[in-house]
Amino acid sequence: MNRTVGRETRVGTCPRAGREAVRMTGLLGLTTYLMSSAGRNARASLAASVARRGLRLWHVAVLEALVAAGSLAKGELAARLDINPSDIVKVVDDLSGQGYLACTRSARDRRRIDVSVTPAGRALLAELSEELAAVEADVLAPLSDGERAQLAELLGRLTAS
Repeated sequence: MNRTVGRETRVGTCPRAGREAVRMTGLLGLTTYLMSSAGRNARASLAASVARRGLRLWHVAVLEALVAAGSLAKGELAARLDINPSDIVKVVDDLSGQGYLACTRSARDRRRIDVSVTPAGRALLAELSEELAAVEADVLAPLSDGERAQLAELLGRLTAS
């Protein structure tokens, strides 16, 4: 049962925290503001997980994009991930320096450098995927399986629009 107290609306009990959940009015109660806050918290949890290995989320995104594509030039990789080309150079250099990526001159176009994931990079990504899934499970613990599926579907629609 909802009840209003000042600029807050009490909306029941938060099972995870064991305290009453509060929905604010005004800016703090806007769905977009709440979505941004939840996203910021989730991203911080994901970033902390990969930081334990000396990595950033962009490192994981690059590995995933290259596993999906096979190999890409740095410019193509930057465009696919919507990251500044100068930033992609740093991320690729980091990962190739650790043996997770291979940079080879293209046989078709000698000016082009193709970037691909090494076996060590694939192994790292498999480990990271398990760790990140555990982080997601923790972040989404207050939601039922059905609510998680619904949230993923809704966020997918918002992201695609």
